[in-house]
Amino acid sequence: MTEVITAAEQDTIILAIESSCDETAVAIIKNGHEILANVVSTQIEIHRRYGGVVPEIASRKHLELINAVVQEALDQANMVLDDVTHIAVTYGPGLVGALLVGVATAKALAFASGKPLIGVHHIEGHICANFLVKQDFQFPLVCLVVSGGHTNIIKITDHGQYLLLGQTKDDAAGEAYDKIARAIGLPYPGGPHIEQLSREGNANAIELPRAWMGDDSYDFSFSGLKSAVLNYINKAKMKGEEINPADVAASFQQAVLDVLVQKTVRAAVENGVSNILLAGGVAANGTLRDQLQTAANAHNIQVHYPPVHFCTDNAAMIGAAAHYKAVKGDYADLTLNAVPNLSFEKLLIERGQA
Repeated sequence: MTEVITAAEQDTIILAIESSCDETAVAIIKNGHEILANVVSTQIEIHRRYGGVVPEIASRKHLELINAVVQEALDQANMVLDDVTHIAVTYGPGLVGALLVGVATAKALAFASGKPLIGVHHIEGHICANFLVKQDFQFPLVCLVVSGGHTNIIKITDHGQYLLLGQTKDDAAGEAYDKIARAIGLPYPGGPHIEQLSREGNANAIELPRAWMGDDSYDFSFSGLKSAVLNYINKAKMKGEEINPADVAASFQQAVLDVLVQKTVRAAVENGVSNILLAGGVAANGTLRDQLQTAANAHNIQVHYPPVHFCTDNAAMIGAAAHYKAVKGDYADLTLNAVPNLSFEKLLIERGQA
């Protein structure tokens, strides 16, 4: 029988698992922000040779690594499983095989220990990475979540209370970064390499489209921009013309950032919000951080973001999100399953917030 423990009764000490893509990660988080252990085993070098994540390989590596990573986290925290109060896991979205490894492990640990199980949406985890470093935000907030699989603008009215203002209608920004990086011969993952190369280029060298999606829209579309860049490269090759990869990188990046920054700041202004959160893997992009803060300063709005190691996938952010679910007693049972296509919009509908 699962022992029901609420945060109101005692401290939460949450063992959290994240395995949605190519990081096998386990963290132990106390009260939503105190990091007792944070272990991430990355597969980047394995997948780099293929130019992207191979789902079958990712799943097998998670299966090989997960038990050792759980034990390493417990050792790092100087704990045994009985010392934790809750077990948390990312259950979607992500690669189905990768998610299943994490979910199955979390369910086994919860069953064996009699601790409550908490299922966490991957995007909510990215949002809550900000609460690992600052806990006294004044709500409401606007959060830009931008990663390889997601691009969303979300209004946060309280912990676990969200309003989806806008989202990508096709490619995520990080996905577009990876595809353009591959087209100009940069290694996987492409985002950091695009940013670095763009510093050597002219952001105005190539005229590229910006998909504004209407004056009142907070939505995004990057497929047209991606196609425009690929067409530019292909036409140059057909004509035997040399391209300047740095100019391509800089022009592409600026086309992405113009839309991300303008829409996010407008969302904050129009919703009367004085603090913007930045989350997701692309939140590690220093140029995005700088341009967003500069634009926000004009409206006396502050921009906050986690350290780089909490922007990319990690289990500490899952533990942070799980803490706020534990406070409300929002637990899952042992029928919890991986949901690879779990949208943030669907999560809000299930919670009655959409």
